[in-house]
Amino acid sequence: MINKIVATVQDAVSGVADGSSILVSGFGGAGLPLALLDALLESGAKNLTIVSNNAGNGGVGIAKLVLARRVQKMVCSFPRQPESGAFDDLYRAGEIELELVPQGTLAERIRAGGAGIGGFFTPTGYGTELGEGKEVKVIDGVHQVFEKAIKADVALIKAELADRYGNLIYHGTARNYGPVMATAAACTVVQVSRIVPLGSLNPEHVVTPGVYVQRVVCVQPQGAL
Repeated sequence: MINKIVATVQDAVSGVADGSSILVSGFGGAGLPLALLDALLESGAKNLTIVSNNAGNGGVGIAKLVLARRVQKMVCSFPRQPESGAFDDLYRAGEIELELVPQGTLAERIRAGGAGIGGFFTPTGYGTELGEGKEVKVIDGVHQVFEKAIKADVALIKAELADRYGNLIYHGTARNYGPVMATAAACTVVQVSRIVPLGSLNPEHVVTPGVYVQRVVCVQPQGAL
């Protein structure tokens, strides 16, 4: 019987090795899998490469991993956020690497990784420091740079509903990076607010099919009974 539900967040992140590359969903606080990130911190995994929209803020989630010096490299669009002092200090000290990627390019690189595409050309970044050292072509009269696809060992994402097959439905803007990240990792781990019986999800509402998901853990929203 297929059952991708695990009992605890610790079980959900078990086996994440030192040096792993990890996709983390979220845009600000929306869709950020805080319980999974806390469990990852507790696991002791280090020298991680984190791919996310930002480098953490408010002293939670990714920011806690950065402060604990568990992150070797950040790949993100917005490294500086409110209360992101840990990242700023470590970056200036040369103790953490940064690959800065425009937001749309970041999402498309992850999507390409999930689709099995090696990369793509885009005009974004051409003529700037972000385009230095990259292959350049002129397509339809427009200079474009080549961006490589992003794939990872693990994706940590947040959804609203799941069944035991791992089919996912998201809540509003919490959908953000989750669907593309789920396709681009060898192991996708999902934090959900509620697990529902198999067959109760409308197939037309499922955004991420369970074929992309390996582990699901239920984390009750704060304040829930």
